[in-house]
Amino acid sequence: MTTLMRAIGQDVLGGPDVLEEIEIDRPEPGPTEVLVRVRAAGVNPTDWKHRATGGLLGAPPFVLGWDVSGVVERTGLGVALFKPGDEVFGMLTYPGGHGSHAEYVAAPSRHFVRKPAGIDHVQAAALPLAALTAWQSLVDVAGVQAGQRVLVHAAAGGVGHLAVQIAKARGAYVIGTASAAKHGFLRRVGVDEPVDYRTADFAETVRDVDVVLDTIGGGYGPRSVRTLRPGGLIVSLVLSALEEFDTTGVRAENVLVEPDHHAMKEVAALAAAGRLRAEIDTVLPLADAARAHERGETGAVTGKIVLTV
Repeated sequence: MTTLMRAIGQDVLGGPDVLEEIEIDRPEPGPTEVLVRVRAAGVNPTDWKHRATGGLLGAPPFVLGWDVSGVVERTGLGVALFKPGDEVFGMLTYPGGHGSHAEYVAAPSRHFVRKPAGIDHVQAAALPLAALTAWQSLVDVAGVQAGQRVLVHAAAGGVGHLAVQIAKARGAYVIGTASAAKHGFLRRVGVDEPVDYRTADFAETVRDVDVVLDTIGGGYGPRSVRTLRPGGLIVSLVLSALEEFDTTGVRAENVLVEPDHHAMKEVAALAAAGRLRAEIDTVLPLADAARAHERGETGAVTGKIVLTV
């Protein structure tokens, strides 16, 4: 007999009001997969963008959500890393593995790592997609090293504030853009030099940067190039951005986040050591996913939004 579960689905594209609580078949873990009982799931800008436009997913119906923290319910054939009852967190395949805004998910076991005992499911659920994006950008692509100067745009945002902490853990000097009201928060997460984008032009005042992490796109890319030293690197999370401006004399890369067992272990180690912590802006129950999207789309979020299941 098929077992049903609750999820947040949509049949059409549109505003937060298209999200509704539905019942769908509970997934079954295939070979090398685990079935995870979701305790908390992060909500990211990619969720509300896909809800509104379909993005990389195309037309609905679908269930959104890539961040997961929960408890292993069952294991598929060949899984040796986890046993039922293990607390784990991780990221589903992006973009096609979406579906964490539900009571259960089934996914490859190596997309997860053990949740550190010192952090709860809400904190763990806030980390995977944003922290992996930051890690893959700053460590895997940029190879940030001690003493380098790193400029992080939207440094109080979901990816931004975790990128700051990862750069600091690597020994970098971090410059971060955000409104003046958020500069105290930036200092707390490790920013050495906050810049108020509303009153100062970072392109005129910031110089000799080794790495820029551009989480915004638009005019930020070409202006950021002016801050880089010769041969410096701009990493853009906006996939079309690099086609729109001149990167002569500097390096430029796009990053689209991927599940990554090794990087998730590094993220878990930093979290366990207290060196990486997500700022939780809002926590809501699964049934209030539409409210979570509404909050996200205000553009005023500091840190992360999490749904509890």
